Amino acid sequence: MTRVRFAPSPTGHIHIGNARTAFFNFLFAKKNSGSFVLRFDDTDLERSREEYAQGIETDLRWMGIDPDVIVRQSQRFALYDAAAQKLKEMGRLYPCYETADELDRRRKRQIARGVPPVYDRAALKLTDEERAALEAQGRKAHWRFKLEERTMHWNDLVRGESHIEAGSLSDPVLIREDGTYLYTLPSVVDDIDLGITHVIRGEDHVTNTAVQIQLFETLAGKAPIFGHHNLLTTASGEGLSKRSGALSIASLRQAGIEPLAIAALATLTGSSDAVHPVASLQELGGLFDLSHVSRGAARFDENELATLSARTLHAMAFGDVVSRLAQEGVSGAKAEAFWPAVRGNLETFSDVREWWRVVEQVIDPVIEDAEYCSAALALLPDEPYDAQTWSRWTAAIKERTGRKGKMLFHPLRLALTGKDSGPELAQLLPLIGRVKAAARLSGQSS
Repeated sequence: MTRVRFAPSPTGHIHIGNARTAFFNFLFAKKNSGSFVLRFDDTDLERSREEYAQGIETDLRWMGIDPDVIVRQSQRFALYDAAAQKLKEMGRLYPCYETADELDRRRKRQIARGVPPVYDRAALKLTDEERAALEAQGRKAHWRFKLEERTMHWNDLVRGESHIEAGSLSDPVLIREDGTYLYTLPSVVDDIDLGITHVIRGEDHVTNTAVQIQLFETLAGKAPIFGHHNLLTTASGEGLSKRSGALSIASLRQAGIEPLAIAALATLTGSSDAVHPVASLQELGGLFDLSHVSRGAARFDENELATLSARTLHAMAFGDVVSRLAQEGVSGAKAEAFWPAVRGNLETFSDVREWWRVVEQVIDPVIEDAEYCSAALALLPDEPYDAQTWSRWTAAIKERTGRKGKMLFHPLRLALTGKDSGPELAQLLPLIGRVKAAARLSGQSS
């Protein structure tokens, strides 16, 4: 069965760039009847925070991503220890004693000689006595994975046929001097243990792939299928940072951005499919195709997200929002007619509160021309009102006063709603009703 994972580190809030990877994995799993694993890469015990982990879960579920499995690396160290021991016994994980300064000087000398700054495996030449002497000096070993010097090929889900010459890489450090693990070994061990079949992630991980394929082959005999997508950047081309809070999902939620707008923008930006509103994640899943993802930059404008969010709202049916309306106090017999009347004028969903106030509560009318409003009141039809009441009423006012265009309509809008602009009054007038309309045309708060 297809199984994918999204693996954030809980050291900050996830942003829309992280959401891109999450949606790619989630939609791929759904499209292939698979499962989605949320794995917290929290081996950095100093910077990882429980509140960030909980926040990430909240953000994902708000966007419609409900993980099938949730695991934490901080609870899985026994697996990593066993894998490290296996690699040591195989001779693929070896101890090194160089300090950071020594390695830096060595790299500079290599560059000065025109030699690639690749680790020279000097530690493999140490005798037992030399290692013992270094340890007696107080040096602690860090551990490197010995790469096989061969070309690593894979068929990338986004980039197509790809390869990296492993011989051009330094043997990567998997374990630090203090015994803590770097990202690579725990990630591979977890992918093996959890049965991950496809690793879909940002293109910033491409250079890790050769190392990880060798680790997969060494520990499990087979690597998963990889896909590396382009990264979202700001409109000016800047990268996004989890720690800076830039465009975090939490801040977008607080700003009233619709989760489906985030899903559409995060998924479709930088692909051959134009970014447009979607009615559901199921619809988005039908559009999603990793082969459509561009190799070029995936830039987006935050203002475009706000516009897309509003367009998403404008297309929503009453059934999609009935519970949300109730939470805003919009309920009862008028609610179903109210939504299509006002949705086209919403920037964020919370704007319904103001239009519900106009319809159902007390406002202060703005009387621009008292004589004209009095004439309009005299022609105000009796109820019941329907969608044609407005046009019949304004036609009668036009005939009586000779007004037309803005001079005809604008004073009525100000009196009935207290606002310069807004939803079509043909839809609002039946909701406001004759009693309130008459009071407002008279200048009374109603």
